[in-house]
Formats: sequence, structure tokens, C-alpha cells
Amino acid sequence: MLMLLYWGLPCFLILMGVFVFVFNRKHLLSMLLSLEYIVLSLFFQLFIYLNLMDFSSYFSMMFLTFSVCEGALGLSILVSMIRTHGNDYFQSFNVLQC
Repeated sequence: MLMLLYWGLPCFLILMGVFVFVFNRKHLLSMLLSLEYIVLSLFFQLFIYLNLMDFSSYFSMMFLTFSVCEGALGLSILVSMIRTHGNDYFQSFNVLQC
């Protein structure tokens, strides 16, 4: 029962994050938030795995560093898109523009 909690809950959280990512594709901000939720769920699963196997948490700190860099890049894309187009709707974003 405890193993189901250890592995079932993070997998359920990841699937819910993917579900939100797929069905909220109109706004860039909601997509970025769902991606961060997926990364946080992956970190939770990684933390549980490393604690169960008695490994060091060095890799989890590296994972958090890369996820923060990914979040900063996503926010910079969001800010540049809002400055050039005025909103974060994907319908108003034309790929053919320079």
C-alpha cells in the first residue's frame, strides 16, 4: 500500500499536469504553469526514489537548478511575446512575422 503511494501519487500528478497542458493551449502562461507543475511532480518522484534507494540528493539539486533555468527562459519568452503582440494568445501569434 505504501509503494502505491510512493509511485502512484507522483504518476497521477504528472498525468494531471499533462492533461492540463494539453487542454489549456490557448494561453502561454497557463502552458508554462502546467509545465512547471509537471517538473515539480517529477522532482517529487525523483526525491522519493533517491530517498528509497539511499542515494545522495546531489542530482536533485542539479534537477532543481535546471528547472529554474527552464522557468526563467519560459518567462522571458512570455515577456517578449507580450511586448511584441500585446497578449499571450496563440491565435493572435503569427509565425510568419519577423
